[in-house]
Amino acid sequence: MKPQKTMNALVIIPARGGSKGIPRKNIKLLAGKPLVAHSILHARQTPSVTRTVVSTDDEEIAAVARHWGAEVVPRPADISGDQASSESALLHTLDWLKKNEGYEPELVVFLQATSPSRRPADVEQAIQTLLRQQADSLFAACLVHGFVWRCAQGQARPVNYDPTRRPRRQDLAEEFLEENGSIYVFKPWVLRRFSSRLGGKIAVYRMRGIDSFQIDEPGDWDLLEQLMAASCRLGSPPSGLSGVRLLALDFDGVMTDNRVLVQQDGTEAVLCNRSDGLGLERVKARRIEVVVISKEKNPVVGARCKKLGLLCVQGCDAKLAALRQLAQQRSLTPDQIAYVGNDLNDLECLRWVGWPIAVGDALPEVRAVAKWTTSRAGGYGAVREVCDLLLHDSAGAGDGELNP
Repeated sequence: MKPQKTMNALVIIPARGGSKGIPRKNIKLLAGKPLVAHSILHARQTPSVTRTVVSTDDEEIAAVARHWGAEVVPRPADISGDQASSESALLHTLDWLKKNEGYEPELVVFLQATSPSRRPADVEQAIQTLLRQQADSLFAACLVHGFVWRCAQGQARPVNYDPTRRPRRQDLAEEFLEENGSIYVFKPWVLRRFSSRLGGKIAVYRMRGIDSFQIDEPGDWDLLEQLMAASCRLGSPPSGLSGVRLLALDFDGVMTDNRVLVQQDGTEAVLCNRSDGLGLERVKARRIEVVVISKEKNPVVGARCKKLGLLCVQGCDAKLAALRQLAQQRSLTPDQIAYVGNDLNDLECLRWVGWPIAVGDALPEVRAVAKWTTSRAGGYGAVREVCDLLLHDSAGAGDGELNP
């Protein structure tokens, strides 16, 4: 197989704060992650991408972008309004990097945050398509199936067939492609010369229709949520978990949404997900022991674990030592243990166990060592997702189901 070419490719993700159709959409959770995080992760999983930058005028979006592993270029207010073009944000980012760092990429990859359903592999394949065809720019598109009509001035006219000699759809002589807005790749000079993302020799990267959906209107959100959940169910979760005998969980950010409610008297409360409790009950019924290992000393940890009937080790600074001791007492090897975490103090345990799992909103460093990342965030059903995966794998062809 011919080796792939590599270039210095920069991903730019414009994400302004003033969205009106869906307020604050770029940081709203979709399938357990902020919308902009999906595109950041797609970029970071692309071998040819050397840098990922979010262009934004919003401090909260900037903080979320950094949390998920992107750099941030501050966007001026005069190119952040409703009428501002994406090209203005792209050009500003290139100019800012060149002026402040002397940096100029060989290729720019423009990912729209409103296209979270693309597959990470699509980004790399789009880059390779441009290089293979020796093109200057590229857009992603999906095939328009069926019979196309053009409507103008109240008159409808067929475009790709004769209605009096209606062919089979597969026999249509001409193909029509729709620009799906998900991925654009171009050389920097194209943007500077044409003030456009497309110019010079233009190539096309074809994507599946199901991966081409965009979020433009409020109704699109629910549709994408369902599609991405279905995609997760139909995907390829890790196999081999049937040997797991101990499920270890962090508490804050895994069994909770990582927030704490502080009353005037100093009493603290957290938010948990009821579906996690049912999932854990079913896991224990399959003789998989569950333990919570938490650095947190607040009594709320013990209270939640007592209600769910879970072994609890709290106020624990040395999580790995505690986990090793539990394994030794039960004569378990690391490959018989799954650990679910979200933060830096979980890394030692995640690196030691055979089945390291990250929740959907875990830090990038945590996701990097995980064998599997849940589609949902901590406190939003991530633990239930893990439980369903364990039940599905241990059941084999039996009665287990994946229920996100």
